[in-house]
Parts: sequence; structure tokens; C-alpha cells
Amino acid sequence: MIREMTLGQYYKADSVLHKLDARVKLLGTLLFVITLFFPKSLLSLGIATVFLAFTIKLSKVPFSMMIRGVKPLFVIICFSAIINMISVGGEVLIKLGPVSITKQGLWMAFYLVIRLVYLVIGSSVMTFTTTPNQLTDGKGFQFLKKVHIPVHEIAMMMSIALRFIPILTEELDKIMKAQMSRGVDFESGNILERGKKLIPVLVPLFIAAIRRASDLAMAMDARCYNGGEGKTRLHPLVYKKQDYAAYGIMLLYVAIMIFCSFILI
Repeated sequence: MIREMTLGQYYKADSVLHKLDARVKLLGTLLFVITLFFPKSLLSLGIATVFLAFTIKLSKVPFSMMIRGVKPLFVIICFSAIINMISVGGEVLIKLGPVSITKQGLWMAFYLVIRLVYLVIGSSVMTFTTTPNQLTDGKGFQFLKKVHIPVHEIAMMMSIALRFIPILTEELDKIMKAQMSRGVDFESGNILERGKKLIPVLVPLFIAAIRRASDLAMAMDARCYNGGEGKTRLHPLVYKKQDYAAYGIMLLYVAIMIFCSFILI
């Protein structure tokens, strides 16, 4: 399960999405996530599905890798769907004692599952096609400094967080394997027993994370790092024709989603 986490990973390929400006992909992902929370309708859901499939095709990232990112959240998604099925009122379809499953609850659970899966896959498309340095480059958002938002500091924190995700997952995998070699069984027992077995794993994981963070801070201090003032870049961010075309496609998608979600309903 640990090795199936794909958040923060980069997939090297020669695709249209890989060549796009990071700002375009960041804004596109944000718009896609926002449209997922538009009013529920099968038409708008179908349009979002076509748009997501189109971007996955352009990215040249194997679909199996996209699905791998959903697997670690399978339990959370199932739990959220069950809560919606039994908590939403309406036309009762199944009644098991005090628990009732309604037609409206099933539809709510269906839309929730689709939204969560699309949210994970859509975010994965961005991280798979964009390196952490490109993704968190604050150069294109310098206008936010006018409202006193520390753009470079936020970008640096995001970059460090993204880089630490695969490192910490590897560290967690090593710790769990070391515990399993000592006879710890993480699969048996109830939820409370499994939680207790994770304590010997979390403590060394936190220690390793703090140690790595301390080493990183010392390395940055030794190199006289003082923020992004006066920083130059080997590859400056410059919009190209394909970036403007991508903006046009995104605006068309958002316009269609707004029309289908708010005007046709």
C-alpha cells in the first residue's frame, strides 16, 4: 500500500502536457476541481469525464499509475459513501433495522465517490507531468506580493513538502518491514489493535522526518539561503502558443460546465 502512493511523483514523458507552462497546469487543475463541485447532473459528470480522459490521453501517463493513486484512499472513499447512503433522507429502498438506505442517499454516495476519484486523478495528472520545481515556482504569481502574500516562501514550503512525500513513504516502508521482520503482524486484529501496532512505526518515522528537516535547514543555512530576492532562473517562465491554446480549452470547458450545471437544470 505504501508503494502505491503516487502523490508528488513525476513521470517523465514527451507529451503535450509535459511541455505546458506549470502555471497553466496549476490553474487548470484548480478549475477542474472547482467544476467537480457544481450542481449534480449526469450531463456535467459526463463532460468532466471526457475532459479528464482527454487530459490523461495527452499526458501519456499509464492509466494504471493514475489508479494507483486512488488505492490508498479506498477505505476513506468507501467510508464516506456509506455515511452518505445511510444519512440522507428520501425514498427508502432498503431498511435494515434502524438503518435505511434511500434512493437519494445512493445518488449522493455515487456523486461523492466520483468526485473524490476524479479529484485524486486530476491532481495526479498535474504532479505526474510537472516537476516539483516547476510546480512551485512562484515567479508567475509575483502579483500576489502586492497584497503581502509571501509567494516565494509558500512556493518553497510546497516544493519541500512534495519532495518529502516519496522520501517519507520509503522511510515508512523500511520501518514497517523492519517491524515485520521482528514478528509484528499489521494485518491481524481489530482496528484498535492495528492502531496500537502502528505506534512503534510512527515514532521512528517522526524522528526520521525531524532529522531530515534539521539536515535540510542546516544545508540551506550553510549555503546562505535568504529567500527568493534577486534569484535568477535557468529557464524563465514564458507563455507559448500552446499555453494560450490550453487556456482557451480550459475556458471552453468551464463555460460548458457552467451552462450544463446552472442553465440547463
